Amino acid sequence: MKVDTVAVLGGGPGGLYAARLLKRRRPRAHVTVYEQGTPGNTFGFGVGLAARTQRNLQNADPQSLAAITAASFASTGATMAVGDAAAHLADAGGLAIARHALLESLYELAADAGVEVQFGERRSAFDLDAQLVIAADGVNSATRRDLSFDLDESVTAGRGLYLWCGTDFALETSLFCPVTTEHGTFVTHAYPYAADRSTFLVETDPQTWQRAGFDTTTEETPEWESDERALRYLERAFAEQLRGHRLIGNRTRWTRFRTISCSSWHHGNIVLLGDAVHTAHYSIGSGTKLAMEDAIALDQSLADEDSLESAFKAYEAARTPAVRSLQEAAARSQNWWDSFPGRLGLPVETLMVSYMTRTGRVTLERLQREAPGLTDAALAQLTQPAAPASEQQSVIDAILASPATAGARHFASREVDRQAFEDLQVHDVAVRTPGAWTATADGLVAAAQSREPGSGVIWVSGPDDRDDILTRLDLAERLTLACPDAIVVTEASREFRSDLAAGVAARRTHLVAYTDPRKPVA
Repeated sequence: MKVDTVAVLGGGPGGLYAARLLKRRRPRAHVTVYEQGTPGNTFGFGVGLAARTQRNLQNADPQSLAAITAASFASTGATMAVGDAAAHLADAGGLAIARHALLESLYELAADAGVEVQFGERRSAFDLDAQLVIAADGVNSATRRDLSFDLDESVTAGRGLYLWCGTDFALETSLFCPVTTEHGTFVTHAYPYAADRSTFLVETDPQTWQRAGFDTTTEETPEWESDERALRYLERAFAEQLRGHRLIGNRTRWTRFRTISCSSWHHGNIVLLGDAVHTAHYSIGSGTKLAMEDAIALDQSLADEDSLESAFKAYEAARTPAVRSLQEAAARSQNWWDSFPGRLGLPVETLMVSYMTRTGRVTLERLQREAPGLTDAALAQLTQPAAPASEQQSVIDAILASPATAGARHFASREVDRQAFEDLQVHDVAVRTPGAWTATADGLVAAAQSREPGSGVIWVSGPDDRDDILTRLDLAERLTLACPDAIVVTEASREFRSDLAAGVAARRTHLVAYTDPRKPVA
């Protein structure tokens, strides 16, 4: 469709990228970006771009990706470190870039395409005189707030607390590392994004946060300043990982992550993209990715359709499934990190397998192809001694065929049926909840903890849908931690043997059972 004037509210990655794409396709259109901040005054540290995101950017605008890549820092793999033990994953083709460098590149690219950028003035989407208004005004979007009813906005705050900071040296790899202080456990997700800089994100649970006095420091720190007392505390806590370097703040203060969803992404001639209309937990590195991929889809829909309304609907139809899928994965990842301290007793290789398979997006088969040493080590840790999967045996079969000892019982493999427990009372947990950390799930865990004496088996069942299977395994893990005296069995169709095997390898469940009988060999 023909668009003569475009106003973009917000000069972040999504807004600048959308402006460039629309201007390139419509050279005669007047495209203006309105950014309330000033050039170079940006919030944040490094931004990660996974290999798949890079491919999407390459297909949409190779020149933009080339400019971004030139200013980026290549990924150097990932390390899970717990105490003196560590597990490593090789580089998967990711990039990291300083947020200010990304914005400078995108600003130059937008200007090169003929986009006008106006800085330093707060504007409202409703006051902008344009045929098309794109609201890319971020997680605190005033546009979304004003249209909350029309967009059917939903905002959910997480349980854990986190803060973003940085440091002035480059880590060798991305680092996932817990430290335990007198107040509790803090975990860092850290990664290099320049030759002399790393992002250092730290999170903790509400009890630890409060015991450390951060409820007070958070309340006393203005939102435009950094919580210096928290930074100095964490500097001491992560002294070994920081190697004498300081933590750097940039409006750094404790907060809870807010997952934002909207049933509609547009109203009238206003359309929203990126964090303004949806968020996904930072642990899957999604904010910039989603915003820039939204921009690609919006540009294409406007080219394909003959009205704003039809273009907006096409844009939403194209993006909603991917966004919802990523939000579901992000919610699983968020819950995994929020419950991280309960896994500190796991061998570090098993912990890394648990991390990699936490959302269901990385299968054991893929992990075996990309990191066979890691999966072999995790398999060997299931029982001692145990041999790694042979060339003739899949990692799924090897894990499920591994023997197990639970309580006083020995099992020849991880696959069982009810007959194995004829002499025991079985406590059944039928999972009919959309999440393993809902109030309903809390009730199921509490009931299992108060089960009758002698019911040493907890049998976890539910619908045979993959999302349900993943939720069931998450709840099974909660049960293994909450009921250490019990044998936890998770039931599902054989169709989901891969997910069940991942659950065994990550210690989410002790044993598995099947809802369908074994198919006869032809």
